Amino acid sequence: MILDSLKNRALYHGISPRMQKAFDLIESTDWTSIEPGIHELDGKNIYVNVMECDLKRKPDAKLEIHNRYIDIQVLISGEEESFGWSERKELQRPLGAFDEEKDIQFFDDVPQTYYTLRPGQFTVLFPDDGHAPMVGEGHVRKIIVKVLR
Repeated sequence: MILDSLKNRALYHGISPRMQKAFDLIESTDWTSIEPGIHELDGKNIYVNVMECDLKRKPDAKLEIHNRYIDIQVLISGEEESFGWSERKELQRPLGAFDEEKDIQFFDDVPQTYYTLRPGQFTVLFPDDGHAPMVGEGHVRKIIVKVLR
């Protein structure tokens, strides 16, 4: 898991061959005017989910994991969004099997810790990161950029 300012995005270009392209697309796009939904940026290699949603209480936000994609999550508007986080290897309470098509599995474990994202910041979540996004109060606009590993 990484939490940092978008000003420092170049530090993370080397994580995977597609990270620089993903961060360049994040920086060069006006996300306030893009319709909510899924938008392919580089086919299935890099795509984005533009979301407008109400945040959840901690107990209602379930931990999730992915196998094929790295998430880059960016808060576009709203005061803040919190995330629960746990090491994947510590997750013990699956809520069903892994969905290969959607690249996701949910867990009912209590997160090991929480952290907060604000506008101008991003978080990178790897397949080893169990994460429970969209925790807090209020309404937000955010993007989740999915980067094929």
